[in-house]
Amino acid sequence: MTVCTGNICRSPMAEVVLRDRLERAGLADRVVVDSSGISDEEDGNPVDRRAASVLREHGYEVPRHRAHRITPDELGQRDLLLAMTARHARWLRTQAPDEEAAARVRMYRSFDPAAPGLDDPAGAVADESDLDIEDPWYGDRRDFERTLEQVEAAADAIVEHVRGLLR
Repeated sequence: MTVCTGNICRSPMAEVVLRDRLERAGLADRVVVDSSGISDEEDGNPVDRRAASVLREHGYEVPRHRAHRITPDELGQRDLLLAMTARHARWLRTQAPDEEAAARVRMYRSFDPAAPGLDDPAGAVADESDLDIEDPWYGDRRDFERTLEQVEAAADAIVEHVRGLLR
């Protein structure tokens, strides 16, 4: 599950990209990808029109989507929770039903080999917020393009991680 604030921009963009990559990897029938938000402010709304436009222009099919806030059941049931920002990751970890669920929270960009801080030999990131995917909602088209670039940059490594979990 990909997670952002309102579930109308970043997390649905990541959901669409991951579904596409998992399908290409032949794993679509073994993996469910969905998305949610930590807030209910956009509950029921579709993907932001700007996010949908950028996805379509890059060759992605944008399915029907209704934004929703992550539920306690979802927090406990998902094998991997991919947070768009450090704030989202902290919230997910504090809301997780147990330590095992909290340990399944990862920063989405922690899978991007070119992300800041990941070239450290120890593999440590000084501050998780260095891996934030900023909210494009407040910006212009270029901000949505940048979000898609960041989402795509981590997607293949996420697919490989999931492949490893399936073994």
